[in-house]
Amino acid sequence: MTRDFVGYGAEPPHARWPGDARIAVNFVINFEEGSELSYPAGDGVSEGGLTEMLGSDLGVRGRDLGAESMFEYGARVGFWRLHRIFTRFRLPVTIFGCARAFEANPPAAAAIAAGDWDICSHGYRWTNHPGLAEGEERQQIAAAVDLIRKTTGKSPAGWYCRYAPSENTRRLLVEHGGFLYDSDTYNDELPYWVRVGDRPHLVVPYSLTTNDSKFGRGSPPERTSSPFCATASTSFTRRAPNGRG
Repeated sequence: MTRDFVGYGAEPPHARWPGDARIAVNFVINFEEGSELSYPAGDGVSEGGLTEMLGSDLGVRGRDLGAESMFEYGARVGFWRLHRIFTRFRLPVTIFGCARAFEANPPAAAAIAAGDWDICSHGYRWTNHPGLAEGEERQQIAAAVDLIRKTTGKSPAGWYCRYAPSENTRRLLVEHGGFLYDSDTYNDELPYWVRVGDRPHLVVPYSLTTNDSKFGRGSPPERTSSPFCATASTSFTRRAPNGRG
């Protein structure tokens, strides 16, 4: 993949959002619980990312029931709290959903399918794609699409890997077909088009700047909700005036 340090340059285009809106806000809910590494899934390891004890060596050997239960909280409680909020205010949402998470929680999968929420595949499982053999990654992309379609009745419109894609991911997505976009980059604030082979492909960049994982892991200065809220609010107000965000 060729790196691009130029992008839109000094004068990014006016986005011309629908309704002459000055800014487009994309609310994303990560739906990963049940797809993470675990002993019950046969991985021989418990996922340590995004738990309340991230970075701590608790001396647990073997199955970590604490970590497992923290992931279960997201599926049992956290998802439904967010679902009630966004449904109440009729706000559109993008679901970064792992296929196995949909399978693990049929009521949540049905609730997502019942709305007009955008489903963006977050992989077959919540695992890293860099380092996957091309054939294995191709198989995982196809399996993710099939299982999301089976559990929701809908095909995912987009794709976002856990953290980063492999050098083959985008080409394999286009090869598979059916995707409107991928969000496997952090290099811009506006969508843009690329060519993959002889086909145009839409890229909708993601941002970890306003991702609440920093709050969850207690990274300074996001140790309380107030700084995180200020970060999200400032991000909005700085971009809204010029219509280019």
